[in-house]
Amino acid sequence: MTDTTTANPPAVASPTVAADCGAHHSDSLSTLAVGAIGVVFGDIGTSPLYSLRESFIGAHPLAVDPAHIFGVLSLIFWTMTLIVTIKYVFVILHADNKGEGGSLALLALIGRRLGETRWTRFTVLLGIIATALFYGDAIITPAMSVLSAVEGLEVVQPAFTRLVLPISVAILIGLFAIQSRGTAAVGKLFGPVMLVYFLVIAVLGVMGIMHAPEILWAVNPIYAVRFFTLDPMLAFLALGSVILAVTGAEALYADMGHFGRKAIMIAWLWVAFPCLLLNYLGQSALLLRNPKLVENPFFLMAPDWGRLPLVILSTLATIIASQAVISGAYSISQQAIQLGFLPRLRILHTSARAAGQIYVPLVNWLLLALVLLLVLGFRSSDNLASAYGIAVTGTMFITACMLGILTFAVWKWPPVLASLMTGTFLLVDGAYFASNMTKIPDGGWFPLMIATIVFVVLTTWATGRRILRDRLAEDSMPFDLFLNSVCEKVRRVPGTSVFLASTAEGIPPALLHNLKHNHILHDRVVILTVVTEGVPHVPAEARRMVESIGHGFYRMIISIGFMDEANVPAELSAETRAGGPFKPMDTSYFLARQTLIASKRPGMSIWREKLFAWMIRNAESPMQFFRLPTNRVIELGSQLEI
Repeated sequence: MTDTTTANPPAVASPTVAADCGAHHSDSLSTLAVGAIGVVFGDIGTSPLYSLRESFIGAHPLAVDPAHIFGVLSLIFWTMTLIVTIKYVFVILHADNKGEGGSLALLALIGRRLGETRWTRFTVLLGIIATALFYGDAIITPAMSVLSAVEGLEVVQPAFTRLVLPISVAILIGLFAIQSRGTAAVGKLFGPVMLVYFLVIAVLGVMGIMHAPEILWAVNPIYAVRFFTLDPMLAFLALGSVILAVTGAEALYADMGHFGRKAIMIAWLWVAFPCLLLNYLGQSALLLRNPKLVENPFFLMAPDWGRLPLVILSTLATIIASQAVISGAYSISQQAIQLGFLPRLRILHTSARAAGQIYVPLVNWLLLALVLLLVLGFRSSDNLASAYGIAVTGTMFITACMLGILTFAVWKWPPVLASLMTGTFLLVDGAYFASNMTKIPDGGWFPLMIATIVFVVLTTWATGRRILRDRLAEDSMPFDLFLNSVCEKVRRVPGTSVFLASTAEGIPPALLHNLKHNHILHDRVVILTVVTEGVPHVPAEARRMVESIGHGFYRMIISIGFMDEANVPAELSAETRAGGPFKPMDTSYFLARQTLIASKRPGMSIWREKLFAWMIRNAESPMQFFRLPTNRVIELGSQLEI
């Protein structure tokens, strides 16, 4: 099926899209901050379940002695400070695309500001890689989070060990099974539940600190430096586990459109950061007093009577963390479709009020299958920790690269300041990424394999669409020639025909095929192109551009944001400049269906051409994607070599 949407590279905004299309939040700042605590900080909030433990008993064990305890804790504190607080909260949250964040939003922002420059192709490549890595992270996060929480049952009663795996599998299946019902009702509970969770882990941390208050000295960076001087190689390898303390930091940026910059900053600085720090201090104080408790310091901090409730509360928190990353996978898929990196997929809106609440069935079930494969294959959070972190650190490193482009080329910071900031972030993120690369043989290959597959799919679709448009343009007829040579000789019939076109120039194939086979034209003919702009949302008054070509022909361009729904009938019902109002029962929609044939013509390798042709065949029909009425659509087919 011909792809009838087009995106500027990537989505350079037209002058008409100049209004501020950012997210407008009607809720109070405190309400938004509580909501952010639930959705944004679910992933990073559950990191204490495993990050400190993995630093000591992970793939590269450390001696549980004061030197290493202080060193690891100092690294955790400064990692949260440098990466989350300074990099994301104070810097990257200001790189918003009309209120929206995330790798693709940042890609669209840079593309819109720079247009076609030497930076553009490199930035697009970075954005695609970051998106591919995100999917790898979206698979590991639910598996790791839920397993680590349910494993708390082993602390409550060792006999429960055999129940950990089936309970985890049941929770994950149930979580993915309810996605189609929407998250509006459950979402209202996210903030309060996570707020209780953060307060509980903070109280547990304070209780631990009271027994060994000297642990507070660990915030001094000198202990991190001493750790590296004591054993440089082990300290470097330990970074692969320390980074687990900030998994989910990318969510601060990706979810900015839902809650706004201020709410996220308040939630982090006043709730999440201090509560997490207190808990890490408490766990470390526990290990100072009794190094043997390193097997699970998070749950062993609690008194005997409180461990089962803590397991239940932690499990709820990990479900919330998983829900956030699953919803993120839906959103990033929708953005990738609109920006031309994925074929059309079936997208269901689960809320009549919140446009951002969507459900993508194919993504949901693929995620579930791969998450279950991980859980059943690795069987414990200790084993999964070897696979966790590569996707996260890779995404953080790429974000630092894109931030460098933003500061130099878009924000026009002084070169010294931009170099200093970018160099610092690249050095820190690069060190963590390099440390995590040592995990590849122990399971780190899995997220990289997923990211590679996603990268191939994204680039194949984007390149295939470009080649397809070029091939169609070769057979296209200039409009002036068409009007002069054809229109006066063809019989006109009452009604309106809308021909969907992938480009705003030339004659769409469906129109030529209709003339070839039916030898008639409607009194009013509209050639319609849907263009995705480099902003999240396009206001209604700036969405449609209409041009009268003569002889009853009109060219219409509908501009939508990369987070907007493409509803063609709704747009036409609001338009009167194209020869008057559109009557639903007098309007027919014509689509071209191309059967692609792989060939040796320049473009892509044969196997990628076959992959692209397969994606074209299995993409959602434009009729469904553009919300066209099923009884008013005519499809005309042809074959095309690519």
